[in-house]
Amino acid sequence: MSTFAANLKQLPRISHLAALELIAADDTVAARIENRQGQTGSLAVYNHLGQIFGAITADAAKKGLEIFAEHTEDARANPGKHPNIDRLLALAAGGGEMFRVKHHFAISADDAIIVTTTDATTS
Repeated sequence: MSTFAANLKQLPRISHLAALELIAADDTVAARIENRQGQTGSLAVYNHLGQIFGAITADAAKKGLEIFAEHTEDARANPGKHPNIDRLLALAAGGGEMFRVKHHFAISADDAIIVTTTDATTS
């Protein structure tokens, strides 16, 4: 069985991202995952899922739970401890909605950070 740390090494790099937002069906921001300590692993997983699946769907959630590996079991045992995993658990179980992914890119220009965004949607 692979670990989260090993799985994380296989995911695309996220240094170009400032954050990622999950957009609900009513166009509200359901969650924001930032590129900062304590959230970088979740940012990498959700970014990867958005790239592969086009949105955070039930199938994407199942794959995400595999990637989170041992943290998934900890989230099941301790609801609320891992909100980004809890969201995937609910979605995979059919109790959550699909989310569009909105990327906030961090681009350095003349030592200033410029944040740009894209909104990935599915047809």
